[in-house]
Amino acid sequence: MINPKTWHVSEENEDERIDKWLAKAMGASRTAVQQWVRDGYVLVGGKQVKSNYKLQKGDNILAEPPSEEPFALEAEDIPLDIRYEDDDLLVVNKARGMVVHPAPGHFTGGTLVHALLHYTDALSDVNGELRPGIVHRIDKDTSGLMVVAKTNHAHTHLVEQLQRRSLSRVYRALVHGAVSHEEGTIEAPIGRDPFDRQKMAVTDVHAKEAITHFDVLERFSDYTIIRCRLETGRTHQIRVHMAYIGHPVVADPKYGNRRHSHLLSGQALHAEELTLVHPSDSEMYTFHAPLPDDMEQLIEGIRRAGE
Repeated sequence: MINPKTWHVSEENEDERIDKWLAKAMGASRTAVQQWVRDGYVLVGGKQVKSNYKLQKGDNILAEPPSEEPFALEAEDIPLDIRYEDDDLLVVNKARGMVVHPAPGHFTGGTLVHALLHYTDALSDVNGELRPGIVHRIDKDTSGLMVVAKTNHAHTHLVEQLQRRSLSRVYRALVHGAVSHEEGTIEAPIGRDPFDRQKMAVTDVHAKEAITHFDVLERFSDYTIIRCRLETGRTHQIRVHMAYIGHPVVADPKYGNRRHSHLLSGQALHAEELTLVHPSDSEMYTFHAPLPDDMEQLIEGIRRAGE
């Protein structure tokens, strides 16, 4: 354990959330503090509270978070769908439900990184020991193509392409409602949702530029299949943008609703195409990955219902 720390709440801090206040007081992340609160390492007046507890004048707070244990990633024999590989990089079709890499406070196995460590000894270390080879990410419950760097030269080259927006990522999505336009561009800044820190939102507060291009592939009475091309790569970008224009991605519990969630293990969103310039020969490569079976079956069921 870290040496315990105690505080006596004054009037000026009254009504602040304990997780927000304690994160500032301890110089820790709010996520870490929330985990400490859940695990009972934070007490108010000798009792456990919830992360949203509002401080009261005179509260006595005791925080005794666990010390960080030394950690090393272990390789795990998890099947991977490798679509391409050479000495510089590999392209993997990530399964829906798989987390890309572990993070502080979430060192559990089963991530893409754990699988990659078992698959190959050659991974770049540009992003540190928790994210070997990882150039970009895909949400846990989104499937599809990712490029993984095997050398530091390849990693740097690919990141430069992302920054120049020359590395192209195309997604296919099933969204709610009949999208009226044949094509369009959503240009709306994305930042942390001020009302829910677990979500992103279109906002002008501490936001970053976000641009999504889309075109309609097929319409049904209550649904539309669209193709989206990312010009920027913000967290949850397509999901946030489509919800923003009133067409949330099907089975997206965070930005839409849980309808059809019994048929899919995540949202109906798939990174189907990836185009990049190869770091060694400067040739342009394009890779494709078919829709997951459950997403294909859902679409086919909707198609048949409309006949």
